[in-house]
Amino acid sequence: MLVGGGAAGFFTAINAAEKAPHLKIAILERGKEVLTKVKVSGGGRCNVTHAEFIPKELSQNYPRGEKELLGPFHTFMTGDTIAWFEARGVQLKIEEDGRMFPVTDSSQTIIDCFLTETLRLGIEVLRNQSVKDVNPTEAGWQVITNTETFTAQKLVMATGSNPKIWKLMEKLGHSIVAPVPSLFTFNIEDERITDLQGLSKEAEVKVLNENGKVLLESEGPLLITHWGMSGPAILKLSAWGARLLEPLKYHFNIVVNWMPHHTDVEVLELLMNLKQEFPKQTIYKYPRFELPKRLWQRLVTVSGLDATEIWADVSKKKLQQLAKQITQGTFQVHGKSTFKEEFVTAGGIDLKEVNFKTFQSKVNPQLYFAGEILNIDAITGGFNFQNAWTGGYIAAQALTEDL
Repeated sequence: MLVGGGAAGFFTAINAAEKAPHLKIAILERGKEVLTKVKVSGGGRCNVTHAEFIPKELSQNYPRGEKELLGPFHTFMTGDTIAWFEARGVQLKIEEDGRMFPVTDSSQTIIDCFLTETLRLGIEVLRNQSVKDVNPTEAGWQVITNTETFTAQKLVMATGSNPKIWKLMEKLGHSIVAPVPSLFTFNIEDERITDLQGLSKEAEVKVLNENGKVLLESEGPLLITHWGMSGPAILKLSAWGARLLEPLKYHFNIVVNWMPHHTDVEVLELLMNLKQEFPKQTIYKYPRFELPKRLWQRLVTVSGLDATEIWADVSKKKLQQLAKQITQGTFQVHGKSTFKEEFVTAGGIDLKEVNFKTFQSKVNPQLYFAGEILNIDAITGGFNFQNAWTGGYIAAQALTEDL
């Protein structure tokens, strides 16, 4: 029996039924709908996995779970995921940033694939079954829901970040790592980015602690939004910093370098060269260093330059200010916002209590875990789903061994 009608639950059930067709398998889902997170992921396109084909490098995208997933990725990872879906008529494509989607660009393709497989394999999908209690028995498990009581030889918990289920797992002897948000955007109110939403630029971003020391840093596309900053550069920081940023109550400073790998001294030199090269040109009008025009103009203005000022007339002091704004702009973060509908939590079953050769509980041998119920989470880009596929596949192979 599987609890949780999401990606990990369906993938485990399908693989278990294929390996052991004689088994009676059921998925219990507390809601009216199954696979709801699959439906909204990737903006409704479903970011199935990521085109990273080396286990070690794939594992480095998991702030929690990097060490534990390395072995499992040698058993089942990206290439296996692609082959699994292709064998069931679902072709995947790779986008420029490495994310992989169904060629239909619709998450419904993945949902239909799973529902077709459960029908074909005779897997029961029981909706509106909210699990109230789980008890070990001599024969395996008793699962009590809001409407009935089920018995099962083996149990797979694939309920994602569900505090009620975590409580039940604690009752069974498991330790729970307290949940904190991961994958969120930064709320910033600042004249330099006001009304620039939608603008994106490759940037280096550093998170500072109260003493101005660098806590975290990342590089990648930074997206300016209505409420502040997002994009991979920010989301990576929120994932790797999930446990560091929570005690700060999401109030801290970041330093943004809009010209990665350049210092303020190097940029000042480039600006001084422009002063020689284009003495009569209006600085404000012509963006430099591939900075988006509106961002360039905002940085020029906050550096104290006049909109009509030409290169010949600008002082070195003002150019120093501009160089600093380009490479060391400090922004105050006041809170966070959820990244789209793809809310991800760091926390869950303590990884020390799980055998990652089988995704089996070390506390209860007839109990298995898959997906985000474990204290595993990833940066954005299809990695959280890959964890679900890998764990689900391995758990399915292990739990069918002696049945």
